[in-house]
This record gives sequence, C-alpha cells and structure tokens, in this order.
Amino acid sequence: MIGLEIHCQLTKLESKLFCTCKANYREFEPNTNICPTCMGMPGTLPRLNKKAVEKATMIAMALNCHTPQRLGFFRKNYFYPDLPKNFQITQLNMYGPTSIGDQGKVSVEGKEIRIRRIQLEEDPGRLIYEGASEKTAITLVDYNRAGTPLVEIVTEPDFDSPRQVRIFLNVLSDLLQNLDVSDPTLEGAMRADANVSVQGGPRVEVKNIGSFHDLEKAIHFEMTRQQSLKERGIEISQETRHWDDKRKITISSRSKEEDEDYRYILEGDIPWVVMDNSSIETWKKKMPESISSKKERYITKYGIPSQVADVLSSDKYYSDLFEQAHNEANAKEIANLITTDMMGLVDTREKREQSKLIPRHLADLIDMVNSGKVTRSSAKNALVEIVKSGKSVSEIISSTGMAKISDESELGRIIDDIILQEGVAVQQAGENPQTINYLVGKVMQKTNGKADPAITLKIFKEKIGI
Repeated sequence: MIGLEIHCQLTKLESKLFCTCKANYREFEPNTNICPTCMGMPGTLPRLNKKAVEKATMIAMALNCHTPQRLGFFRKNYFYPDLPKNFQITQLNMYGPTSIGDQGKVSVEGKEIRIRRIQLEEDPGRLIYEGASEKTAITLVDYNRAGTPLVEIVTEPDFDSPRQVRIFLNVLSDLLQNLDVSDPTLEGAMRADANVSVQGGPRVEVKNIGSFHDLEKAIHFEMTRQQSLKERGIEISQETRHWDDKRKITISSRSKEEDEDYRYILEGDIPWVVMDNSSIETWKKKMPESISSKKERYITKYGIPSQVADVLSSDKYYSDLFEQAHNEANAKEIANLITTDMMGLVDTREKREQSKLIPRHLADLIDMVNSGKVTRSSAKNALVEIVKSGKSVSEIISSTGMAKISDESELGRIIDDIILQEGVAVQQAGENPQTINYLVGKVMQKTNGKADPAITLKIFKEKIGI
C-alpha cells in the first residue's frame, strides 16, 4: 500500500500566509525576507491571507473535494531549528471537516485515487547543510521561506505501484500549473513524502526526496526492503526513513510520530473562517477550463490528434500560446508547430523566460507556410531565430534567405548535380519509385530546406522518367 503527502507552495501569491513578507523568498539573501510575525516574536498576531484561501479552495475544487462551511487553524507543536515559533500553523479535521477540502478523487489511468484531505498551512524555514565531513559539517538556517503559503494534499493508500505514483504527481503538477496557483518547476515548490507498507504491515514514511523520479525509486526500494524483512520473519518498525540519494537507499531517521505526538491545539489568534456560498461560487467561475475539457475541445473542434492534444492541453505555457495564436483555419498547423518544432527550444522554465517568441510569430509563420512563401523545414529554422531574437517572421525570412525556392530552372540545375552524384540511387529509383524520396531529401539538404518539395519531386520524375 502506498499513500502520499504532497506539499505544494502557492508560488503565484504576493505575500506569505500570515504576514506581508514576500511569498517569493528565492530572490532574497538568507534571513532578509522576514518580519516579527513570521519569526514568531512575542506580541505579534497572524493575519490570514484571503487570496491563499481562494487559491487553496480552487485546488480543492479541481480535485473534486468537498469544501466545508468553515475553516479552522491549529498549532502543530514540535521543536526543530527551521520552525521559529516552535509550532506550525496548519489545519486538522479535529472537530469535523474544517480543512480546506476533503473526500476528493482523481483518476489516473483508470484507477481512482482518493484524496483524504487538503490543508492550508505555512512552510517552515530551510536547513542548509555544509561541510565535507562529519567533523567539519555545519547546519545553517534560512528563515526566508518560513510562513510561505503551502497546501498539503494527503491521499489514501490507493497506489498500486511506484510508476502510478509518478504519473499521479505529473497529473497534479499539470493541474496546479493550469490553475495558475503554483509553478512546480521551482526548486522546493512541490515536494512529496511517501507512506509505504506491505501486506498490511506497519506504515513507514519516506522523506527527503528531491524529485518525482527519485520518489519512484525510493518507493520501489522501500517496498523491496519491507518485503525482504517480511520473508525473513524480521519485524518491520513503524518509522520515518530518509532517502539517501547518493547510495539510492532509505535510511532510518526516527520513530514515526502520530497526531497526538504533536499536541494539536486550536489556533486562538485566527478566528473560524466562514466559507460563504457567494465566495465559493465566485471562485468556481474564476477557475480555468480543466485539462481534460481542453483536450476534448481541441480534438472535437479542431480535429487535432489525441496525442498532440494531450501534450498541448497539459502544459499551460503551450496551451496559452495556442489559444492566442490560432484561428479556425490554422489551429491544426499551430498545434503541430508547438508540439514538434517548438518543444526542444523551450522545454525548461529558464528557456521559456529567455524566449522572445510571442503568439503572433506562430500565426505569421504558419501563414507563410500555407501561402507557399517558405517550406516547413525553413519555418523550423526560422523558429530557432525567433526564439532567440524576437524579430518578425518576415524580417527573419528576408534577412536569412529562407524564402522558398520555386524557380524550376534553378531547381533543375541543382537536381542535375544530384543526379550526377547519386547514380546508384537514380538507377534504383527507376526500379523502386520510393527511392526518389531519398533524392528529394538530398535537394532539400543542399538548399537548407528551401526547395519546394512538390516542384522538386515533379522535376525529378521528369528527368528520371518515372
């Protein structure tokens, strides 16, 4: 049995959960994005970020969760260097459903994964370990992150395999980006711990996992470890284990805490939050089109192939470009351009931030292809330059000489050279007409993809006599 506890920072918010410090702590020097409130100084009072409640509720609704009529906040008491107040303000369904959402579900490859609860809480600070050996090792604390708005999503133990876990996390990551509440690609913005047990045995929590790929490996190792202990009759301890990325194993950290160990008490400084129906309806209307609905629309309305529609709809960056660039006539070509030629050019957050491309570029490029002014191959080359410079399509085509070569006399001279160079292929083309595609490819190679393929093929057939 495998269950998950997923921590998702609400990175799109401006301020922290209970104070006015910046939510984007990554741009600050250590311990400079802090105030008396997020440091828990005596006499300070938390003030709940209403926008955080809105964004967290949208996540709950997207995961088909029930939203309670009122929200309560609790103090989770534990002592650790990254927790300045010695308690974390979080949520708990102690007096009935009072967290941001519960009883949700998500379908992954036909398997229903139940969501036990979703809770809104503050992130602790960061611990930074330095030193080459145990003798020189030191631990530094950076409180810039302390108080950052965080949503914890707790699933039921419904996963059958580590692979299913990875697919679920990819689906969840796409959902958060589509809602525009978080950027999971940022370091530490989306973290997951796994609860693993075999054959009804004790539950072991695995933490300190850096990526979805590592989580899949950590779960696989832990399942194998527990199964081996079970077969040898060795007792499995209920504990928390850490993933050792260097050795690719889990190592024992501490005994597993239960809820009562944290001595939860109601946070008296934050009143009960009443979730009125008008606010919930307003937030529901502000929610973007779901990924599944978007995919279905792309397929039925524009005739886009299912695989292309899947890639396009699940990535907010690509789908936003598509929505602003396409019209009824060019939708299919725009979709293909984005999911084939563009993907390698803007496949990371850094590349997307540096890209100079705008939706107008895509529309103009497809217009050039459809009007016969450039070949599809030249359009791909132009796209590389557009991403780098942001120049207009017409400027790039004219300045780089990418215009389509349609002049038959010019193409005829190039084809004559190819026929002389590729005597064997020419002879084979007479016996096997498919070989002529190889010869056309040679012309395209010689002209850097600028030759009109239809005219090139026609001239070849005339010259070879097929």
